[in-house]
Amino acid sequence: MTVKKLPFSKEQLEEMIQAYKSPFHIYDEAAIRQNARRLRDAFAWAPEFKEYFAVKATPNPYILKILREEGFGADCSSLAELILAEKARILEENIMFTSNDTPAEEYQKAMDLGAIINLDDITHIEYLEKHAGLPEMLSFRYNPGPLRAGGNAIIGNPEESKYGLTHEQILQALATARDKGVQRFGLHTMVVSNELDPGSFIETANMMFDLALEVYQSLGIRVELVNLGGGIGIPYRPEQEPVDIKYVGQGIKEAYEAKIVAGGLHPLKLATEFGRMITGPYGYLVGKVLHKKEIYKNYVGLDASMADLMRPGIYGAYHHITVMGKEDWPLDHVYDVTGGLCENNDKFAVDRELPRIDIGDIVVIHDTGAHGHAMGFNYNGKLRSAELLLKRNGGVQRIRRAETLEDHFATLDFLNL
Repeated sequence: MTVKKLPFSKEQLEEMIQAYKSPFHIYDEAAIRQNARRLRDAFAWAPEFKEYFAVKATPNPYILKILREEGFGADCSSLAELILAEKARILEENIMFTSNDTPAEEYQKAMDLGAIINLDDITHIEYLEKHAGLPEMLSFRYNPGPLRAGGNAIIGNPEESKYGLTHEQILQALATARDKGVQRFGLHTMVVSNELDPGSFIETANMMFDLALEVYQSLGIRVELVNLGGGIGIPYRPEQEPVDIKYVGQGIKEAYEAKIVAGGLHPLKLATEFGRMITGPYGYLVGKVLHKKEIYKNYVGLDASMADLMRPGIYGAYHHITVMGKEDWPLDHVYDVTGGLCENNDKFAVDRELPRIDIGDIVVIHDTGAHGHAMGFNYNGKLRSAELLLKRNGGVQRIRRAETLEDHFATLDFLNL
């Protein structure tokens, strides 16, 4: 059972709301740093281990700066994410650029930064060469297709996924790149998302180590980097347990020794690109109750909406909810907790057992530190909220201001109507 604790009190939240208004997302710096160190410790055995934090999860330069200070790099998938990494002073091969259907200007920016480019399709060798030139090092994203059973609901079964190269294409792509003068090579995969089965990641490592050995034996190419991807989930529900990252690290170490060391490929640089597991449990969406409605069901309406947290609306995802000051009250009421969008799936919780809720109560939605604010949007003219950082000294820093109507209308020209 995971205890859903909070790093702040009701009184502290009241002060934040007074200063910044609600809704807002807030991140716990101390907890993020501690969690980053747990990951590093689990892979301390690995030569030159690098975590490329998935920028898409929490695309804020203040968060990236914290993680850079903890030794992390950046996994980028767009021009904006490359620029965010650059602004946070994450540069050169501390960036891994993994994108798909990639425009030329994005490859050009990745080349300018000296990032490791991870190609998603065999045809992109020629495209990259034409538009940006070929770098000294190239990596390729592997899609095992039917060779890897499973996948999951978010990323899909490998053979149904749009990402990556087939087994045959990987070998062909490596040979082609070598013949064109590329000197260093990497392999990458990403086959699950939000997965809580630790064995899945050890299985992925075994698969990728086998591939690296095959590449060496069949092509004579000694792969320098194997990126095992991300996908470790977090315990959104209290009854779920977090993935034991020490267990994962040990299992991958055993596979490394049995295959990479025994096969003569040691040392091999290992990498991951976790996002959700790094910041997810340490972010919170804070809102206030605006309205209550009693018709066929009982509804609680917040000043936040699906525009602030999309996951429950599009995935039916569970996020735990705390009503501040009522943590010890009996859960003797059943509510749908909603936002104000003109969409009936704008619900943070459906038929949730909660304490009695009153207008003005402060509600905290847990585990929004990844794929929360990042997935925000402006439908219905909703404005995206602020982001705050709870610093290690207990102070609060605003790391993104809330959008204004002026921001929302900035791309429109009203003068020529």
